[in-house]
Amino acid sequence: MEPNVASTPETTIVHLVRHGEVHNPERVLYGRLPGYHLSERGRAQAAATAASFAGHDVTQLYSSPLQRTRETSEPFQQVTGRELQTNEGLLEAGNRFEGLRIKSWRSQLWNPVRWPLLVDPRVPSWGEPYEHIAERMMDTIADIRERAAGHEAIVISHQLPIVCVQRHLQGLPLHHNPALRRCNLASVTSLVFHGEEIMDMHYTEPARDIS
Repeated sequence: MEPNVASTPETTIVHLVRHGEVHNPERVLYGRLPGYHLSERGRAQAAATAASFAGHDVTQLYSSPLQRTRETSEPFQQVTGRELQTNEGLLEAGNRFEGLRIKSWRSQLWNPVRWPLLVDPRVPSWGEPYEHIAERMMDTIADIRERAAGHEAIVISHQLPIVCVQRHLQGLPLHHNPALRRCNLASVTSLVFHGEEIMDMHYTEPARDIS
């Protein structure tokens, strides 16, 4: 007996792309602040990653509304021929340290006035809860997966939201050491769906040589 093709769930791939390098000479945590655009290297990273999708069956192209993700999408629009759609579910994580320098000996987190926000890194206490980030990302991905059923979708977002998706799917705690994140600039985390079920997750770095 021949298989019932109509009852076989379709394979759909949703590719989560992190934006390219941002022009940030002051080295602040820019978060959701407006006006932060890609550097020249960031544009080259975006172009290299977009080129890796030549010939792919991409029917949906989404990004967060922020400038750096929309700029990253430009070569993807050219390669795929798809019009960009933005979705707030893909936004960078909310963070109360936006605009501050938070790394090196010049970190403004050494100021005791900010310490009350550092009491619980498992939440984290300084910003949007990890559980909320994972939930809104998974809900958005589910909607995009449905729209791209049987084909591929490209979703351009930010490091922490993508990492929350990775860890959620791996069954790992959402709180983590940022130094251990596997989500470099312009990297791709591909989610392979069989129907509504995620069957596999792949990670690649098409722009590695530029990074």
